Amino acid sequence: MAVIMIPNIIYAAKHKNDVANTYANKKVVVTEQIGRYCCFVLMIFNIPYTYFNFWFNYALIVYLSVNGALCLAYLIFWCICWNQTGILRALSLSIIPSCIFLFCGIVLANIPLIVFSILFAISHIFISYKSAVKKAIVEK
Repeated sequence: MAVIMIPNIIYAAKHKNDVANTYANKKVVVTEQIGRYCCFVLMIFNIPYTYFNFWFNYALIVYLSVNGALCLAYLIFWCICWNQTGILRALSLSIIPSCIFLFCGIVLANIPLIVFSILFAISHIFISYKSAVKKAIVEK
């Protein structure tokens, strides 16, 4: 998670006025934040009887490979979209972390992580898309 947070922190520091979402539905934003922080916590701590660990042979290799590829893709999209705005940036930078959380939950058979990653994915992608569309309208 630290790898995908690095470009976000750098971008926020350099573009202080540009980091706020323009879409402001409080319920959706709260849902996104609950999903985000629960995913962070559940990737570090496991709740007994809801976490079943890797459930197939070579799962650790698959886990590390896929998460490594998704993190690399995220960093590449950040480099490509650094000075851009728009739907491509919004969707790529919201879908990839959502996939990381969901993939981790599935491979680890971590039921709460799966639930919160779905909650996060739906709200995060929705907010990112709506913010990009609203920003595009304002820029015209």
